[in-house]
Amino acid sequence: MSRNRIFATGVFFLAVIPVVMVAVIGTNPASLPATVHFGLVGGAAGLTSLASLSLSLAGARARDGRAILMGTAFSTMTALFAIHGLSTPGFLIGKNGMIALAGGLSVPAGALLLALTALPALRRPVNVRWLVALQVSLFVAIVAFGLFGMAFPQDIPAVPKPDSQPSDLLFGVGGTALLLLIARAVRTYRLTRRAADLTVALGCAWLGVTLYANLILGGGTLGFYAGHVLEIAAVALVSIPAALDIKRAGASRPLVGDLTAPDLVAGEEAYLGPRVRALMVQLERRDVSTEEHTRRVALLAARVGEELKLSATARRHLAVGGLLHDIGKLSVPLEILNKPGKLTDDEFAAIKRHPGDGRRLLEELGGFPEAVRGLVSDHHERLDGSGYPRGLTAERMSVETRILAVVDVYDALVSDRVYRAAWSPERAFGLLDEESHAYDQGVVSALKRVVGCDVGFVADVSPAPVQAPRLRAPRTA
Repeated sequence: MSRNRIFATGVFFLAVIPVVMVAVIGTNPASLPATVHFGLVGGAAGLTSLASLSLSLAGARARDGRAILMGTAFSTMTALFAIHGLSTPGFLIGKNGMIALAGGLSVPAGALLLALTALPALRRPVNVRWLVALQVSLFVAIVAFGLFGMAFPQDIPAVPKPDSQPSDLLFGVGGTALLLLIARAVRTYRLTRRAADLTVALGCAWLGVTLYANLILGGGTLGFYAGHVLEIAAVALVSIPAALDIKRAGASRPLVGDLTAPDLVAGEEAYLGPRVRALMVQLERRDVSTEEHTRRVALLAARVGEELKLSATARRHLAVGGLLHDIGKLSVPLEILNKPGKLTDDEFAAIKRHPGDGRRLLEELGGFPEAVRGLVSDHHERLDGSGYPRGLTAERMSVETRILAVVDVYDALVSDRVYRAAWSPERAFGLLDEESHAYDQGVVSALKRVVGCDVGFVADVSPAPVQAPRLRAPRTA
């Protein structure tokens, strides 16, 4: 079993154990001193206030409405947690309804606001001031209402009562929002394999347990107080990765859930790990043109994978495999890579060794899945068996390998090389269409759609005059 699978299994059990415990012993009666209850809620309020401040500042600097709305979610929870703690009977005031109201609203309100961060209009709004004004207004209104309720406790009814219709409604709204956030975080984890993305899902699951304890079990139960302890850990698991993500990349991918495979390529260090980044730096230092080619290939391959609706795992493999597919060229002498004229048989043989050299390098480093190693070793294979190094035929080539083979050739054709000028996209696609025995035409069609939607991939490409009566594949190794 892989480390990722072991970690995911461990997180699953960490999510389930509190659910089982609250279900089994949660209804047992329990009580805590008022100061302890205030301390637990105050701890959660402290964490949410720090998260709110960091997210809001980062969002304002980046003009990212999603980050500001995340800050609003945590500032709203901060205000409700604070009122809930301060209204603890016997701490500052006696029995009152504000403790139930603030406690019941805290998690559903925060979860609902976090769920709204996926709205496309919030990605780069024209003006973020209205979002900041909304955040401040909500915070001030909640605090003012809470102070009023504490000053005049007889005017605030103790709602929602546990397991009542209002509490069931709040539980449904908050639970639905948390399930949506969990789905986004898991979807992001399947692409990134980052532990932080799965811990966000775990934090949302624990907030769900807190929600159940507050709204269904109610005060005076063991589950209610256990939920308060769990709440502090849950807030940390959700807010800390979000804040770090926004600091590094300007967005919290697991909460927003809009990470795409091309995003992996654009931020390989953040999403694919330091080993991939280190190899790319090494390749760039040795041969800039090859490094730039691999980035374009990875980006195109990832987009073709999305166009063909491949799984998240397959799209991740395309992103990593695309970035590293030419890593074996680290072993090829530069005078061969940059030779402007025709290669000799020995020189071409050296070039043809780079897929195998790349695979062996990844095997020596360890930690790269077989699918990625296969993409590195097989990206010059062809459907008719004319490729190298193994002469694979169609039935032994995965769809990921077919994608990388097509995209690698396409980018090589439409890019300037030391030994020839760039082809036009039309001419490149003409060759791929003509060589249907070698290249998967379903992949070629998908690539046409991708390129047609994003002309940036063919920018700075000047058409070469067609002199031959038929298209012939040039040197693309």
